[in-house]
Amino acid sequence: MSAEGTPPHAGGTDGAAWADRYATEDPVLAGARARVTALGGPPPVEPAVGATLAVLAAGSNARAVVSIGSGGGVAGLWLLRGMRPDGVLTVLDTDPEQLRAARRALVDAGVPPGRTRLIFGTPAEVLPRLSPGAYDLVVCAGPPTEWSAHLAAVVGLVRSGGTLACHGLLAGDRIGDRAARDPQTVAWRELARGVREDETLTSAVLPVGAGLLVAARRA
Repeated sequence: MSAEGTPPHAGGTDGAAWADRYATEDPVLAGARARVTALGGPPPVEPAVGATLAVLAAGSNARAVVSIGSGGGVAGLWLLRGMRPDGVLTVLDTDPEQLRAARRALVDAGVPPGRTRLIFGTPAEVLPRLSPGAYDLVVCAGPPTEWSAHLAAVVGLVRSGGTLACHGLLAGDRIGDRAARDPQTVAWRELARGVREDETLTSAVLPVGAGLLVAARRA
């Protein structure tokens, strides 16, 4: 970063693009991103989104965090940077290759095994096994079609005063296109409406990366 605080390669007058380039990744994160990209699945969270997740974790002094969708470990590495040193990150995924990539990323980063729990299974299988109201931050980083039907259970994991964060609702700018009726876009619309209408939540959409829907559970 330069003395003026400008990230490498940032330039021009596009403030949104500059903001997306503000966060930078070290070689471990870059390696994790390259591995998950090579797998050809859903793209991992962008650096700007990862940095936002780290800030959310740090702001809540998060000790217990759940990530639905491993994203090859990219989101997890960012979250661990913001969590307490004794915090535990629980990651669940339905894709064994993504989960293996996440495990490799955590090993490469030198994360102690006791700080993470990696669980293979669907949200329907795993969510009932997690403690309700026990988590400071719940992050949904996988395709919404995999977990949006379980929104009540997802929200139920968040403690009073905790935060829910869902990545990807602005991908492709389709959520505002009334003609877009593909399953993923429909799932995002229903999810966003459900979060907004939930009286236990205060929510907002952050236009960083592919979009981040955030909600705080009222005390």
